[in-house]
Amino acid sequence: MRKDEGVDGDAQRLSQLVWMLFLKIFDDKERELELIDEDYTSPIPEEYRWRNWAADPEGMTGEELFEFVDNDLFPALKELEVFDTDSNAQIVKNVFTDTYNYMKNGTLIRQVVNKINDVNFNKTDDRHQFGDVYEKLLKDLQSAGNAGEYYTPRPLTRFVVEMVDPKLGDKVLDPACGTGGFLVDTLTHVRENDVKTKKDEELLESSVRGVELKPLPHLLATTNFMLHDVENPHTIERGDMLSRPLTEYKPSDRVDVIVANPPFGGSVADGTEKNFPSKFRTRETADLFLVLFIHLLKDGGRAGIVLPDGTLFGEGVKTEIKKHLLESCNLHTIIRLPSGVFNPYAGVNTNLLFFTKGGPTKKIWYYHMPLPDHLKNGYTKTKPIKSSEFEPIKEWWNDREENEFAHKVSIDEVIEKNYNLDFKNQNNGESVITLSSTQITNIIEEKEEEILKLINNLL
Repeated sequence: MRKDEGVDGDAQRLSQLVWMLFLKIFDDKERELELIDEDYTSPIPEEYRWRNWAADPEGMTGEELFEFVDNDLFPALKELEVFDTDSNAQIVKNVFTDTYNYMKNGTLIRQVVNKINDVNFNKTDDRHQFGDVYEKLLKDLQSAGNAGEYYTPRPLTRFVVEMVDPKLGDKVLDPACGTGGFLVDTLTHVRENDVKTKKDEELLESSVRGVELKPLPHLLATTNFMLHDVENPHTIERGDMLSRPLTEYKPSDRVDVIVANPPFGGSVADGTEKNFPSKFRTRETADLFLVLFIHLLKDGGRAGIVLPDGTLFGEGVKTEIKKHLLESCNLHTIIRLPSGVFNPYAGVNTNLLFFTKGGPTKKIWYYHMPLPDHLKNGYTKTKPIKSSEFEPIKEWWNDREENEFAHKVSIDEVIEKNYNLDFKNQNNGESVITLSSTQITNIIEEKEEEILKLINNLL
């Protein structure tokens, strides 16, 4: 793909590769369905099915293949006819609505297609091995410009899911699912603990839902679900859950579990904030998503989410949102992550918040996750966070005691700080010094005088 002049950058290369993978995986799944159901009919017109244009290694190539893909295949899949009962057709159409063919060299397209044909996604070993390759591709997306926002490190998603502990039958939602990491780990977690029969598996797949606004991560998440043995990934939807007024969400929309890493640092589309009560109106995406999470949880529902430091110490609307969180939910745990967890995409410090809806917060446990000794300046692309680093927290989780990393804070202390949740590690010598504006001004003036004396001495 790097030889093709039409593909510019890793994000485009990944998008190009994944629409091809999607069609190959979809075709392999259809082969299985045809064996089970002799009346099965593909939603894709016959000439556009992978087996009929891509499977033959000596088939179309060069200019003929490029023109077929660009002028025939893509328009046909974008305009696919969808009937109410055909969720497969809707999945294909959703995937291709905002997907593009970037490659311009038909000979190179044929070479890529032939490589993909080496994988049989109906073979468990092939599928699982390719699943590892796919995860590596998603991880590489972190350094692909703005596309890095779609990927949450897998050790982090696994830890959050394990601590929230979704059960079979729980309705699980990620309202900003990116490439689907939290939901894939939910599938794995519930399968390992609760799924015993085909009926259990069907219940699980129908209970795990993700919504994603942007086309590339939606395509990636849909393909990710298929790679993780979800036959019909119709629960991965394109959409913007912030664009709907909060009052329009009914009790039937409420869920048992939310696991999510909402986008932060960005602004929502004009007017989106008007979908929320006036005291919660802001253009910061993470804050609006937090309000949405609280609203969508059932009483007794659990959440494990990622939020930036700015939410913890921010004031104004952020204070109102945090007050609402603490009054309507038990925010029982905040894990303060080391720096660089989301490098190279985002350098902001982040936190994991775990809460249960249905009762006010009385105390919050903080765990200040230390940076490994060999990493002085935080995680990097080549030295990312590892699952083993979460093991001490797992051991502490069910038998909590204060130690050099953990301490608890009462709700009275939080209220006294005007709902500022930015507490330092009280058991490790960290402290917060609060200065008045007059004291700050005096310190600045003293430092300025010292600087002037140094300059005069140099002159």
